Amino acid sequence: MTRKRSNYFRGFTLIELMVVIAIIGVLGSLALPAYQDYAVRAKVSEMMAAATQCKTAVTEAISTASQADVSASLLTACENQTSKYVANIKVDANGVITVEGNPSTLRGNTTATANALSLSPIQAGTTLLVGTTDGGKPISAWNCGPAATNPLDPKYLPSSCRDA
Repeated sequence: MTRKRSNYFRGFTLIELMVVIAIIGVLGSLALPAYQDYAVRAKVSEMMAAATQCKTAVTEAISTASQADVSASLLTACENQTSKYVANIKVDANGVITVEGNPSTLRGNTTATANALSLSPIQAGTTLLVGTTDGGKPISAWNCGPAATNPLDPKYLPSSCRDA
């Protein structure tokens, strides 16, 4: 008994392979921007973590003050700490902490002029701290968001800042 040769070959045709590659390309082009945004948000979370020590120092400087005017002492409440993702941390006379991200490591859609976030001390509900009159009063919360100068795009902020 002889076997007949079949003209049917098992496997994929070139068209089928091209369709699969096109689908993978489309999925990849959709996933890449989302991944880049996720990577920048993770780095911004590192910036928030770097500000934690400064928040503690500002809280202590305000709540343990023996005078109402703490504006001068707030300016030196915490040292400037830099890291891979943090270029600069500053505190103003009202206790607002500004964390400037390092644009060379943040990447994504941030730039050298849009890479800062701020943390503002809140007293008694929603009242922002006034450095010249609120020394000795407790801080009830911190409000975070894009900084007044060089604001970071809100989409990169941690969820706790976006919900505030």
